[in-house]
Amino acid sequence: MMLARTMMRRVAAACKKGVRNGTPSTTRTINTQMDDSYPILISPSLVSLDLPDIWPTNSSPNEFRSTCRCSNEQTAAIIDGKSIAGEIMSRIACEVWRMKESIGRVPGLAVIMVGQRRDSQTYVRNKIKACEETGIKSSMTELHGNCKEDEVVNVLSRFNADPSIHGILLQLPLPQRHHATVSIVHAFTKNPEQITCEADIVVTAAGVPNLVRGNWLKPGAVVIDVGTNPIEDPSCEFGYRLTGDVCYEEAVRVASAVTPVPGGVGPMTIAMLLSNTLDSAKRAYDFT
Repeated sequence: MMLARTMMRRVAAACKKGVRNGTPSTTRTINTQMDDSYPILISPSLVSLDLPDIWPTNSSPNEFRSTCRCSNEQTAAIIDGKSIAGEIMSRIACEVWRMKESIGRVPGLAVIMVGQRRDSQTYVRNKIKACEETGIKSSMTELHGNCKEDEVVNVLSRFNADPSIHGILLQLPLPQRHHATVSIVHAFTKNPEQITCEADIVVTAAGVPNLVRGNWLKPGAVVIDVGTNPIEDPSCEFGYRLTGDVCYEEAVRVASAVTPVPGGVGPMTIAMLLSNTLDSAKRAYDFT
């Protein structure tokens, strides 16, 4: 997803220092910051992936579909984003603690969410929680799904003018009028499996649960599932659970490596967001 060109120009203009603050239309603001007794996290070890040095040779789609069968055993390495993110988050927590002890300041992250998409709510909730765990100050502003473009730009301007904010995240996707979609394989692509079954690396972000089946994949492919799809489930805390775009049970029998949902791309996205916010704060405070 990306912002439409007109909005991108306006966002870029709003993100220049010195822009006059606007008045946002907000429904809720949350601030979090660690106290002096904040504990340092202990992280798990990084996952070591044994990926092949040479990928299988290309085969034609017809040949692949006629010969590919899912095995009865799991063959894929699981790319454990949660574990890898834990290592990164631990380093961030240590650096934030060191910054606070040395200069009495911490990084600040602002999050803007437009609308009430469940997948976006899940991501934002996890980002706020990650800020709390690492000691980063967070501020979240929610706008109605029918808000005007000016309101989004005004909120961006306000956060950009705040010296305590070192990172601004505009949660995507935005409502339809705010963005455009650029895709290689999309809803109107004919026979998408003919494209995916030739790919060494498949990255999915379709928003359709279990869209990519095992017979869509080339044996030995690496599968990165970015899809985050809420499925109604009354037994879960928020009344739904998350699943990816890839049929995980089939993919692990064909691919060489797969990211699960949840626990794959999501935690890494959050960890790197906080890492970038920390880097920005270090530059702003000339802290090394």
